[in-house]
Amino acid sequence: MKYFTILILILGLTVTAYSQSYTQKYNSFYDRTDFYDSNGNFMGYAKENKFYNRLEYYDANGNLLKYEKHNDFYDQKDIYDQNSNQEGSEKWNNFYKRTDKYDDSGNQQGYKKWNEFYQRYDVYDGKGNLIGYFKYNSFYKRWDYISITE
Repeated sequence: MKYFTILILILGLTVTAYSQSYTQKYNSFYDRTDFYDSNGNFMGYAKENKFYNRLEYYDANGNLLKYEKHNDFYDQKDIYDQNSNQEGSEKWNNFYKRTDKYDDSGNQQGYKKWNEFYQRYDVYDGKGNLIGYFKYNSFYKRWDYISITE
């Protein structure tokens, strides 16, 4: 039994060491959402650009990485890189009650769905495998993303 407990402890530490996670928290001073890695290091931020009516993502140095804009014609969110090349889109799927994610060619790459039992958003890849989840941390008042893949 002692060896079994040690094995489980080592396995748990290994999975924890290789899983990636990040935290996002609203910064009311700068009116933006800040992103931090699992060690608490600042990674970047997202801010609404009201002039262009879009959400822009920046790295820690303030360089534009990508932006999201709502497409009224297709009723979806389009995602662009810093050079305005479309990377993909996200659209609500009312039949399955989830948000489907597509690449720039229109191929489904995965989806995000609310898990009522765990009170979190589960994230799946294109094959339907769970790859992570978003969980609200009410103590810190922020959303945490936990990746369960390497």
